[in-house]
Amino acid sequence: MQLGKLFQAKLKKTLRLVPALRLVWQSSPRLTIARVVLVFIQGILPVLSIYLTKLIIDTVVANFSIANKAAAFNSVIPLILLAGGVTLLTNLCYSVTELVITAHSQRVTDYMQGIINAKSIESDLEYYENPLYYDTLQRAQQEAPYRPPQILNRLAQVAQSSVSLIAMVGLLLSLHWGIIGILFVAALPALLVRVKFSRVMYRWQRKWTPSERQAMYLAWMLTSDQYAKEIRLFDIGGYFSQWYQRIRQQLYKEKVAVLSKRSLAFFGAEAIAGIIIFVIYAFIIYQAINGVLRLGDLVLYYQALQKGQNDIKALLASISALYEDNLFLANLYEFLDIKPRIVDSINPVPLPRPMQSGIEFQNVSFQYSTTTRQALKDINLRVGPGEVIALVGENGSGKTTLIKLLCRLYDPTGGKITIDGIDLKEYKTAELRREISVIFQDYAKYHFTAQENIWLANIDLPPQRESIIAAARRSGADDVISKLPKGYDTVLGKLFEEGEELSIGQWQKVALARAFLRDSQLIVLDEPTSAMDPKAEYEVFDKFRQLIKDQAAILISHRLSTVKMADRIYVMDNGTIVESGTHDELMQMNGTYAYLFETQAQQYLM
Repeated sequence: MQLGKLFQAKLKKTLRLVPALRLVWQSSPRLTIARVVLVFIQGILPVLSIYLTKLIIDTVVANFSIANKAAAFNSVIPLILLAGGVTLLTNLCYSVTELVITAHSQRVTDYMQGIINAKSIESDLEYYENPLYYDTLQRAQQEAPYRPPQILNRLAQVAQSSVSLIAMVGLLLSLHWGIIGILFVAALPALLVRVKFSRVMYRWQRKWTPSERQAMYLAWMLTSDQYAKEIRLFDIGGYFSQWYQRIRQQLYKEKVAVLSKRSLAFFGAEAIAGIIIFVIYAFIIYQAINGVLRLGDLVLYYQALQKGQNDIKALLASISALYEDNLFLANLYEFLDIKPRIVDSINPVPLPRPMQSGIEFQNVSFQYSTTTRQALKDINLRVGPGEVIALVGENGSGKTTLIKLLCRLYDPTGGKITIDGIDLKEYKTAELRREISVIFQDYAKYHFTAQENIWLANIDLPPQRESIIAAARRSGADDVISKLPKGYDTVLGKLFEEGEELSIGQWQKVALARAFLRDSQLIVLDEPTSAMDPKAEYEVFDKFRQLIKDQAAILISHRLSTVKMADRIYVMDNGTIVESGTHDELMQMNGTYAYLFETQAQQYLM
């Protein structure tokens, strides 16, 4: 039983090349076929060239004694023309192959990057909060662009070398049957060296992936605008740069040490092969001197031996390289095999529109997989249709985690969340998320036009300027955008040419416009005005009920003055709800909320 499982595991590893080739085929069937055809043509042409060379030499030698030199030359002309035609065809095939390989490699690279992008989108948010995921992603990104097309190149080389080698074997067997065995024996040490060091390099890469990622992170910080100000103000650029150099230097030393050992082993293997080949050369020359071989035969066997040796070396090198590719494909499939845990029900229930009783958290608990601490414990709250509730509490109290569960970015580890009494898991996830407009505190800044920045909230809508402007007016972003050089056609941010940078508060207004554009039943605003000035904040919340257009709303804010209008306020602490009620009710309780509110009020009065 154990042996059967071991065999299946080995077989699975061996067959990694098959799905990789399937991906190559799917990327471009026509170019794949062209590659295969060119391989066989290029495998046959060298044999024709060598054989024609032999015929030309033999014809020339046979005509040395003929008096009519013109007739002798005329007898060679057809062979010369054929040899010239083969040479032209070889050059043409080389040029076409180079074009096909370049085009095909680009198609495969783009196709594989698309697959990685799709898998990244499919992966749950949980993976993005796990460093092991990033190690897996980086290894996949290193392999995906070139490994599958490289496998096709290797197989093409195997096929081409095999076709050519078969012809050379036929020629060399007529000289002596033992030569073929000797050639394979000569090439075997190099094969063993390649296989051994393929495993060594594979283990080395997996070991050092976290360090490589750290070096990439340091390089990104040094070149990104996100850290540019602090790096200069704190004068830490040199420190980060030296840190980066230390990591890269260590990687360099270890990699060079491995490659040095491989080079030394290769030298020994090639030295053995070289000695053996020269012994065979001596045998061929000996046969020619003793009259066993004619001059044309000497040239033929010499070239056949040389070509046969190269073909065997290329064949075994390609096979060992395929073994290496097979090892490293594990990095790609490790990523592609990631399965999402947030999956739709087999028979999803249609989401009610409009909601009747609303959203309810029933004894909801949650714990992130990377920690033993519970982020939420026995949460019970309700959001009715058109109702505004607020979540307040210190950082880390679980407010944003609660919203992630509501959007089904995670599933609760205990309890359940329902809409109109039905568990969220029974609805289609995409349909559920369309009914929720969320702007998190760490909202995205898209370096696209102002119009596109807002329209991305609902790409199912045609990008009509009217609806986008209406959303921008609700958030206050229209005043900002209308003053830009190209208005709504202005590219935001400085990443691309003619881009205009916004202040943090202005970016927040654009993000808020995205939330208002979406025709959803619930709007969730996580610190929606934290970067706005008091006047802009007052304008948003003074007409908040009008802005949300009868949507239910969840507000998360540290500024308690902004949540006073909420129908119900939940005070969270250490993952639990410690108080709930209206503003007046909570003030009368004289508990946590009242203390926080009075503390903030005193700060404004000072």
